[in-house]
Amino acid sequence: MNVMSSLSSSPNRSTGAELVSKFVMLTCLVIFIASVISGFLFENVWAWTAGLIYLAYDTWLLLFVLFQTFNLRSKILLPLPNLLVNQGSQHRRIDPDKNLSISVIIPSRNESLILPNCLDALFLQTYPLAQILIVDDGSTDNSPQLLQQNYGIANQSGLVCSARYSNLTVLRLGHQGKARALNSALDYIDSDIVVTLDADTVISPDALQAFVSEFKQNPDLVAAGGVLQPVCRQNKSGRLFDVFFQFFQQFEYIFSFLSRAAWQESNALLLVSGAFAAYRCDMLKTLGGFDAQSMVEDYELNHRIYRYAYQHQLNWTVGVVGQAYSITDAPNGFKSFFHQRRRWFAGFLETQYNNLDMMANNKFGRVGRFMLPIKMLDTVQPFFAVAAIFILLMLVIQQSPAVYTVLMIIAAKIALDLCFHLWGIYVYQRWTNIKMTWHVIPQMIFATIAAPFSFQIVKVLGACLGWWIFIRKQKNWLPQREI
Repeated sequence: MNVMSSLSSSPNRSTGAELVSKFVMLTCLVIFIASVISGFLFENVWAWTAGLIYLAYDTWLLLFVLFQTFNLRSKILLPLPNLLVNQGSQHRRIDPDKNLSISVIIPSRNESLILPNCLDALFLQTYPLAQILIVDDGSTDNSPQLLQQNYGIANQSGLVCSARYSNLTVLRLGHQGKARALNSALDYIDSDIVVTLDADTVISPDALQAFVSEFKQNPDLVAAGGVLQPVCRQNKSGRLFDVFFQFFQQFEYIFSFLSRAAWQESNALLLVSGAFAAYRCDMLKTLGGFDAQSMVEDYELNHRIYRYAYQHQLNWTVGVVGQAYSITDAPNGFKSFFHQRRRWFAGFLETQYNNLDMMANNKFGRVGRFMLPIKMLDTVQPFFAVAAIFILLMLVIQQSPAVYTVLMIIAAKIALDLCFHLWGIYVYQRWTNIKMTWHVIPQMIFATIAAPFSFQIVKVLGACLGWWIFIRKQKNWLPQREI
């Protein structure tokens, strides 16, 4: 199967939709310029128009997520075993659905230190796996020796089967990147569902069962993401940086996945994390696999899913499964964090630009009418944040009386965020069945108050760097972890 064949044929562009898209882009730019100019024209709170627009948009998103996830609180969930403990025979056994087979693809390059944790978690799954296929993307570390010693996989090129595990194989390739590695593996997969799993991700024992149950209950579901919890390893710069990123990213991920649940309710979810995602195999092959030219192949794929579905009058949906839970390595220093976030944002901009014909286009349903125009606002949101910070500092230096009003507005927004986050923690636990101790409440309160003056600024800088990468069309890759 040539999994990239369908990528070469681009659909007919909708000139009218593109004109509307460009008008929306121009409008956003004009509003941004006007908000910056207002900082020099007014001496009252309207001088901080950029900040008011930023907070108003963020508040709207918050209320949208609150409304859309309201029913998650009433979900009745089954117990989930401890992710980090080998409970052996104590695992909750569920009769497997014989009608749905599931396989896992693990793209791996120089991951010998963490790959065993990923594999061991797969062997503990309560749902039987048809195949585990590791795609070794030109590793230069001791991965081959580790796989041979621990899993009985000979150090040979090509497709090699394990002598110890009947469903474990390795496909050894030259280095070609994650998307091409995944596409190469698809030729060897014939199960109903295929899961893409990063080598640095460890899934809970019931995670695959949760995916299968969701796909069985919803025949229109073609792609679904799991829930990720970030873990930062100690880096060479010391404990301070990984503690900082661990603390703020854990809450960022919680509310990010609640947001995805909200967009799922609107049938307009565009983000499924490729670190742990499940797809109907026939759909993935029909669409030609992952785009090797994209900086964010998982995000780009979802746009093609919606495009194909609307063009062929299919009721395909994309979702997120709360009980498909996992932990994953996250950036543990400024270098790796900026690299990740600038790549994410540059890839987001690239994908948004390549799908301008879908935006404000009724042919593409809610994604075209609703989601993509909102995403256009997201493209300029970092600039509003930078302008808001700059103008606020200018007002402070000038000792403007408007500073007190601005600070009151910021305090009110933090109070609103705090209420939402308290609610969000409760809903998140109900949705995922992850039990948290009471210690998470004071931690969350501190994070809500401190993040706007620390972590959020770092995120904004990463997004601005993403604009630079997008404009210069740079594509370079670095390890996610600083070790």
